[in-house]
Amino acid sequence: MMVSMQRSLTVLGASAVIVLVSMGIRQSFGLLLSPVAVDLGTGRETYSLAIAIQNLVFGLPIAGLISDQIGARRVAFLGGLIYAAGLYLLGVAESSGMLFASLGLLLGVALSCTSYVVILGAVAQVAPPNRRTSVFGLITAAGSFGMFLVVPFVQALIIRQGWRDAVTTLAVVAIGIALLALLLPGRRHDMRTTAGAASDENAMADVLRSARSNRNYWLLNIGFFVCGFHVAFIATHFPAYLADNGLPTMEAATALSMIGLFNIFGSTTFGYLGDRYRKKYLLAGLYFGRAIVITLFLLVPVTRVSSLLFGAAIGYLWLATVPLTSGMVAQIFGARYLATLYGI
Repeated sequence: MMVSMQRSLTVLGASAVIVLVSMGIRQSFGLLLSPVAVDLGTGRETYSLAIAIQNLVFGLPIAGLISDQIGARRVAFLGGLIYAAGLYLLGVAESSGMLFASLGLLLGVALSCTSYVVILGAVAQVAPPNRRTSVFGLITAAGSFGMFLVVPFVQALIIRQGWRDAVTTLAVVAIGIALLALLLPGRRHDMRTTAGAASDENAMADVLRSARSNRNYWLLNIGFFVCGFHVAFIATHFPAYLADNGLPTMEAATALSMIGLFNIFGSTTFGYLGDRYRKKYLLAGLYFGRAIVITLFLLVPVTRVSSLLFGAAIGYLWLATVPLTSGMVAQIFGARYLATLYGI
């Protein structure tokens, strides 16, 4: 029993740090938009297209599917190495094609292997079912804490060293993801999954067939489409937008880091509430709250105070969708193929 608990804590600790580093670096990419566009002589649309490619690759459910077959340890280990390689190549990029290959393709693959889809699938193996959403909330909060820590760190590196050396430094940091991945569970054994109320063991094809015909699963997909648009768009363009309105780059980075700080509270709060109240109502309220916050920010003048308040407000709602959505998927279909179903 003691060994099992220690093992669980080790997995949770390694998972939290992996997500902290992976998502912290990812959320700092918006700081690179202006310096990369100037250095490479391209418009912002070129950098934005690279980020779009990254998000499309990031969103492919392949990493989750592979993780359910061979285990999170191998997938996250390889993802950490690809993360480091992608960042290094980004740091030496001299053309749009190189930008698309590194920032877009390689880092998209790396993120799919080292962020919530694969990591929460690993956590689901050791988290008690009655506390699963709360634990998912804590892991999500770790990713938000990474944003709070890494974004100001990256901005300071850019100011002192330039964006290329800053990215190279991040490549070295990303190697730590591969090392921590060795502490994650390997291939799953003797885990059962349920589709709806059924208690018999299902193969992945049966679970996917069940998900395809499940109305609630489709609604979750639509909601996450909106969530991904919010997160990717704001993280990419928020710092440059603030700079365009006269705010210093460090203040823009601080406003972005506020999103990560306040999402620590949001993720843990909604994770806690998700184990006690109907997750669908919490998700509906969360998305409605985002609409109000974004609308208000567009209506008021852009100042240091308004940017910090927006960062705090949208941050509270930022990735609080993750524990609720992943918790609902696990609740409906079980934990066995969570990485695949959540990855989709």
